[in-house]
Amino acid sequence: MLSSLGTSIANVGLPTLAQAFGVSFQAVQWVVLAYLLAITAAIVGAGRLGDLLGRRRLMLAGLALFTAASVLCGAAPDLWVLVAARAAQGLGAAVLMALTMAFASEAAPKGRTGSVMGWLGTMSAVGTALGPTLGGALIAGAGWRAIFLINLPLGVLTFWLALRHLPADRRHPAQTAVRFDRLGNALLALTLAAYALSMTLGRGHFGLLNGALLAAAAAGLGLFIRVEYRTAHPLIRPAMFGNAVLAGGFATSALVATVMMATLVVGPFYLAGALGLDAARAGLVMSCGPLVAALAGVPAGRCVDRFGARAMALAALIAMAAASATLPAASAAFGVAGYIVPLAVLTAGYALFQAANNTAVMGGIGGGERGAVSGMLNLSRNLGLITGASAMGALFAAGAGVADPMGGSPEALAAGLRAVFAAGAALITLAAAVAAASRPKLAAVQP
Repeated sequence: MLSSLGTSIANVGLPTLAQAFGVSFQAVQWVVLAYLLAITAAIVGAGRLGDLLGRRRLMLAGLALFTAASVLCGAAPDLWVLVAARAAQGLGAAVLMALTMAFASEAAPKGRTGSVMGWLGTMSAVGTALGPTLGGALIAGAGWRAIFLINLPLGVLTFWLALRHLPADRRHPAQTAVRFDRLGNALLALTLAAYALSMTLGRGHFGLLNGALLAAAAAGLGLFIRVEYRTAHPLIRPAMFGNAVLAGGFATSALVATVMMATLVVGPFYLAGALGLDAARAGLVMSCGPLVAALAGVPAGRCVDRFGARAMALAALIAMAAASATLPAASAAFGVAGYIVPLAVLTAGYALFQAANNTAVMGGIGGGERGAVSGMLNLSRNLGLITGASAMGALFAAGAGVADPMGGSPEALAAGLRAVFAAGAALITLAAAVAAASRPKLAAVQP
């Protein structure tokens, strides 16, 4: 919950931060971007380090870093100190995200992995849903520094709970002689940072710098793959991608996250410009998604345990594809209600998919690789979110036929929405095809 709260609570404070530091909206966006970049670049390495050094030890270090960086954020004298502190906070969040799922999958009783994954999804959704409300209240009552300093008591409490209840580290026999792949980790971090920047700089306008960063990311990926095949102790074993369940799980996670990001990027423009909602009412409609995800997480996990991860993943994807395909028409016919109902189905389907996909991927992983695979699973979702923010935003503008959706007519914005969710339905259908082709066995991933 801390990592998702760290993302959502900062978003609501951007206008206040821009005013407090006297900077442009483009400059203050780095408060969010630095956090997401750090998570994306570090999450796989954090998971692998947990496998090698001990997950409990690294989790405590990650909590300490996250909490200390939050205090530094709250005390920042200028924007760029705040941005640096947010990057450090993101490094701590990467550890929390990578290792939480690894701990949960290892501790889950046999036949209850889905329920545990459902609880994880619920807590993440609670953090996402709580951020805007809590952030707004803190800014109004105590100023912008409070949205970061709130993590001090939360972080200390979480550290104390982890210290008391996390199991002692046990080195997996297969990992005793394994060394951390520093070169591979550095290459992957730089590659992911270049890709993330190529997708986020320019606010949807893909220019020369974006192309250069994307080319650098492609070159970095090629070099990383070459290094991983040649080293004796790779950061990511290439054999993982020969396993259909792992490769399919990563691919479907990225595809689905790309579509889900569209609801966050496109939704505010459509609700305000086409349906005529003010900021408060648009915010209430937007909050339906995280609320449904929070409520659906635990029941979704129980369904996975009862009916199987593969069947539930397919059912979730079919429901999501149907919701994506019908959302524009339903909204045009029934207004706000026609937008909310498909959005609720889409979000509930996402909660079920997350529980099922996480269970399928993590359920058969050997103890010595849970951190690395958890990091990869989180990374695939983050890459989908980053890609969705750029690609779906650009598609919305293109479909609406406007350079800036803020100036689009209701008819133009409705056309943009149709383009986005038609593409979304196609991507989710592709994800369903990938999931259907995945084998149910995970034998190839055992170390």
